[in-house]
Amino acid sequence: MFKVQGSIFNENCTFAPMETKNILANIAKIVLPLILGGSILYWMYRDFDFQSIKHVMLHEMNWTWMLLSFPFGILAQALRGWRWRQTLEPLGEKPRSSVATNSVFLSYAASLVVPRIGEFTRCGVLKRWDGISFSKALGTVVTERAIDSLLVLLVTVTTLLFEMSIFGTFFQKTGTSIDSIMAKFSLTGYLVTAICGLAVLILLHLLLKRLSIYNKVKATVSGIWQGIISLKSVKNLPLFLVLTIGIWLSYFLHYYLTFFCFDFTSDLGLDCAMVTFVVGSIAVIVPTPNGAGPWHFAVKTMLILYGVADHQALYFVLIVHTVQTMLVILLGICAWIRLSFTKRQI
Repeated sequence: MFKVQGSIFNENCTFAPMETKNILANIAKIVLPLILGGSILYWMYRDFDFQSIKHVMLHEMNWTWMLLSFPFGILAQALRGWRWRQTLEPLGEKPRSSVATNSVFLSYAASLVVPRIGEFTRCGVLKRWDGISFSKALGTVVTERAIDSLLVLLVTVTTLLFEMSIFGTFFQKTGTSIDSIMAKFSLTGYLVTAICGLAVLILLHLLLKRLSIYNKVKATVSGIWQGIISLKSVKNLPLFLVLTIGIWLSYFLHYYLTFFCFDFTSDLGLDCAMVTFVVGSIAVIVPTPNGAGPWHFAVKTMLILYGVADHQALYFVLIVHTVQTMLVILLGICAWIRLSFTKRQI
């Protein structure tokens, strides 16, 4: 086996199958999420008048509330960085607060290019700037994801229980039934929902496959296990829980305040905001850049259920998602600049 111009060939001067397979797999991980997200967005906005967006943003939108939502979007990521330091301390790893928070900012921006790459990006940043063990850092990320998933599940169940009566009142006042809602779904709508569900199953398959690879590497598995059990050794568990709640409360306020940017969503109330927030949080599980496509589809569908007109719901999801994505990009750029001027401690 030898290299020729950066490619790996065998003695017969043919591409090594394993290397070609890895290249194709990596390309698929980048291209398929883009195709999935792009296809959903194309279907949703195929007949949309994009010229009207300019008028809405300049004349019908209250930008004050959008600007007020920004600090909570920034705070959510900063709190995640501070919480991460807590999970690393029991492992004898003490990254600087600035490096930890900047790594989180950069990880979110990186995930816009390659979905799910952010977890590896922030572990790599800590390794490069503060000499933190990559496998231990990755283990604590697993811990974080487990805690966050548990909290989202709890909030989801609670929201559904409290909103059952509201849904019933809504159906009674509008004369709407579940059958009529389902009847409004077109064949394309069912197809998009099926694609999203299939994408989730594929993601789970890839995660399980990746974990099986990790199981073959003893050192990596050891680091991940240490990260998972580190939660038992967190010095200030109440602070950890406060930070966790603070992260998701900040995420929610970052989203909820955007309701007041538009006349057609400003009166919907906290219940609608909570339901759409939960649905949107679940939708971003589908591996597309920042949830583009699935998030639009899920939130728009729920807004329509609460009485928002179809075109107005499209305005909301397109503008809010785009602006918040631009904030993620800006934070990532600022983090990269700050890290460039940060002295490494290795």
